[in-house]
Amino acid sequence: MFRRLPGDEARNLVSTTPDTAVVFRPAVVTTPAILTIVILTWRLLAGLVRTIWRHPVVSVVLAVPSALCWLYGWQTALLLVAPVPVGLITWAVIDRASFAHWVGWRLLAWWRLIWVYRRHWQPVMIISGLGRHLRGRDYLPHLSKVTCNAWADTVTIRMLDGQAVKDWADRIDALAHGFGASSCRVSILRAGRLVLTFPRRDPLATPLPAIPTPPEPTVGPIKIGIQENGEPWLLKIHGTHVLAAGATGAGKGSIIWSTIRALIPAVLAGLVEIWALDPKLMELSFGRALFGARYAAAPEECADLLEQAVKVMQERATRFGGVQRSHTPTVKDPFILVIVDEVAFLTAYQADKDLKRRVSAALATLTTQGRAVGVGVLAALQDPRKEVMTIRNLFPDKIALRLDESEQVDMVLGDGARDRGALADRISANPELGAGVGYVRLETSPDPIRVRAAYVSDHDIRALVAAFTGGESR
Repeated sequence: MFRRLPGDEARNLVSTTPDTAVVFRPAVVTTPAILTIVILTWRLLAGLVRTIWRHPVVSVVLAVPSALCWLYGWQTALLLVAPVPVGLITWAVIDRASFAHWVGWRLLAWWRLIWVYRRHWQPVMIISGLGRHLRGRDYLPHLSKVTCNAWADTVTIRMLDGQAVKDWADRIDALAHGFGASSCRVSILRAGRLVLTFPRRDPLATPLPAIPTPPEPTVGPIKIGIQENGEPWLLKIHGTHVLAAGATGAGKGSIIWSTIRALIPAVLAGLVEIWALDPKLMELSFGRALFGARYAAAPEECADLLEQAVKVMQERATRFGGVQRSHTPTVKDPFILVIVDEVAFLTAYQADKDLKRRVSAALATLTTQGRAVGVGVLAALQDPRKEVMTIRNLFPDKIALRLDESEQVDMVLGDGARDRGALADRISANPELGAGVGYVRLETSPDPIRVRAAYVSDHDIRALVAAFTGGESR
């Protein structure tokens, strides 16, 4: 009735009664001492080589003084080594920027790799569900590299086989709290590898003053603010359409007026025309003199102005057909930027069905056919729901300022944007901290970029109008 068991296990069978569990005494295999010594020595040597490979600079810094001290004594070693830290301190005092680039950020990256990420890697991965503990062994994503800059840590990791990017995107809050950061963003480096960005501070916490108008005419990309990494925020307007969505007081006016300021030299040169639709009569009316006859506020006037832009677009398409496929701004055919403040006033909230149809049809025509012939649309709205803005997917470039709900982030920037770190619903409602702060998702990249637009005050607008009407730009 018993199967043949290996070794002497049949003798160790304690009970076979139905009510008693069968207990086996496992065989003990004695490992030779020499084999244990070889294994431990191999692990020690492999760990030493791995440490030197991962941290060559630190290894040299520790090994050289130790070797000199052992060979020549500590006095000679101190005499030979002392010029190095003195030189580094002098370098840091004289040229802090280059010292930080070549030495400072590398030392900080090494310290945070050891003290923050590698020290907490195993518990954070297991508890967040990104790692697995099976049969006494931990299966963890590989922590490849940590780099630092002035505002954030960038962590490169290799995913476990079978993991998806969404597994990491769904756990950005757990990753941020696990490593002591305010947020976490996930981006794809290449197949199987991700880059996690953990901000250490917020470089966009301070409002930006209005950016001076450029000295030369330009149609873009135009500078309207800064990015989180400290680089200028250059907004492309020629050859695309831009949708900016945000709650009341989120800073849509900063984007609109920063764009207008950057285009004024080109307007004076005849290379750009700005057509302004201001159904609320609160934003663009401050600079009405800048737009002349191309300003509309009443719904009927807005519909007429949009249909006039469609006629210009169609006339250009007729002339350009078979001749050129892209538009170059000239005095004869300037770039036309149609700015619509609070577009929902003309579409979803418009009681007159005929006006609503005319406006929606004109905007749809401009956003589907206008890019190639030099007609762009910059639209702003508060509520990004589909029933409010039915053509939001016709805008290649999108900006999400402060939003009321987390679901609205993906409505504006596209599916998965919030999972990648575009936390527009968490932007502060305090104007000092959050006005003008937002996330940009460009047509050419799925990864959102955190930015802040410069604040253009009423005084700046009046000064701009005065300079424009006087025939000169500031």
